Amino acid sequence: MISPAVIKAVPKVVLHDHLDGGLRVKTILELAQLHNYTALPYDNEEQLGNWFHTAVQGSLEIYLETFAHTVGVMQTPDALQRVASECAQDLAEDGVVYAEIRFAPELHTAKGLSYREVIDNVLIGFAHGEAEAKAAGKTIRVVALLTAMRMADVSLEIAKLVVEYRDRGVVGFDIAGKEAGYPPTEHIEAFQYLQRNNAHFTIHAGEAFGLKSIWEAIQFCGTERLGHGVRIIDDVTVNPDGSVTLGDLAAYVRDRRIPLELCPKSNVDTGAAASIAEHPIGLLRKLNFRVTLNTDNRLMSDTSMSSEMSSLVEAFDYSLRDLEWLTVNGMKSSFLPFDQRLDIINHIIKPGYARLREQVGS
Repeated sequence: MISPAVIKAVPKVVLHDHLDGGLRVKTILELAQLHNYTALPYDNEEQLGNWFHTAVQGSLEIYLETFAHTVGVMQTPDALQRVASECAQDLAEDGVVYAEIRFAPELHTAKGLSYREVIDNVLIGFAHGEAEAKAAGKTIRVVALLTAMRMADVSLEIAKLVVEYRDRGVVGFDIAGKEAGYPPTEHIEAFQYLQRNNAHFTIHAGEAFGLKSIWEAIQFCGTERLGHGVRIIDDVTVNPDGSVTLGDLAAYVRDRRIPLELCPKSNVDTGAAASIAEHPIGLLRKLNFRVTLNTDNRLMSDTSMSSEMSSLVEAFDYSLRDLEWLTVNGMKSSFLPFDQRLDIINHIIKPGYARLREQVGS
């Protein structure tokens, strides 16, 4: 069994992490006081933290409601910069060397900020956090995904901003929010614009909703990655003799090496999986799908990349080789240019794992 200290030390990559889902509880309270946000359910750090960690269990809809409070305190330049900087620092402290952090500009305009002002201030925060991490002896590269909410109609505008900012720290587009009743095809114009401009994008699909959501995201919208995609397991049959049969969609996803942005702890919290041990990641990894490991919302799920890895080590007896496989998958699947991906794999991830294997003798 790999020790927690070793897991903390391994290089990590996260592709699916929401900026407004990873705030420090202390920061929420301080920003709420500073900006006169009075809707928090508690004004005590311990109570508020416990509320975020326990109020979300079992339902994606309830899980999403908690974001009203984190978004509520992220409406000013100073707040956006602080949250983004702390995000980068917290991830670096946990051993993350590359992170794609997603946020929806449209959610941060309640006090008059424009979309560009939101993006600019978040990017300033990321740069500050990277510098603070470096000063503390940690190296991390943080880039942004701009998210459009599937319940609104500004996805094309957000897609255009992705193209505008792609040389300034924005590497792709995402669409998120309630899946049921809001199919990705309603935003087809945005995806077509991104494709015409050679821009990267991922789509939240196959989390709370089933195979149709995944099918539409791939075959109609042309997504490069699946945000969650955990319900692809519904197209995988384990036969009585232990053999496995893939349906047409699952086979297509595996054959095309479409990355799955899997978030085990979040899936348990929202009811998409009964437990970590029963999470489809175990079987999907055995079947060699392009599995990546992610945190989704570190605050709401009380998680980190280290704790996500620890839970898989405990549930599936994963080795350092397994963790390296997941990490390399994540880097291969990132939206960075190929040469930059390769550089991080060959000069940071693989040497980091090799040193740890030598230290622990495995």
